[in-house]
Amino acid sequence: MEFELPELDRKATQREVEDALEKYRIFKYLAFEEREASITAAYDDIGGGKANTISDQTGSIATYNISEQEKRKRYCERIDRAVRRLPKMERFLIEERYLKEDAEYLTDINVYCFKFQPPISAMTYSKLRWKAFYKLALNLNIAVTKS
Repeated sequence: MEFELPELDRKATQREVEDALEKYRIFKYLAFEEREASITAAYDDIGGGKANTISDQTGSIATYNISEQEKRKRYCERIDRAVRRLPKMERFLIEERYLKEDAEYLTDINVYCFKFQPPISAMTYSKLRWKAFYKLALNLNIAVTKS
């Protein structure tokens, strides 16, 4: 029995992983605004209201507030687990470049010149990043294979 790792479309996979990590940052660092029930009356010009519909505004808002927060929490935990499984150097790269609160203001050169001790070359950084992206894409099931 033989198992081969899939050949991935490099650019598309990188885009998918970066999008997933950006979504992680948004969920992790931006506050969730809970919806609130409207307390003002809404009148229907035509009259009669909506036929055969039942509206529980408070219940649907409460359900949304709970389920959305839980969804965000599970997504962040999933990304955290996937990153924790990476080897030390790859994990450090992903955490410093993509998971920090100020990650969108960092450039790759800042990471490989100033965050790594001792600094690494751009080529080594590029290889490490691709290995990390490859593993994350497969782990998060967002890999884009070549067709």
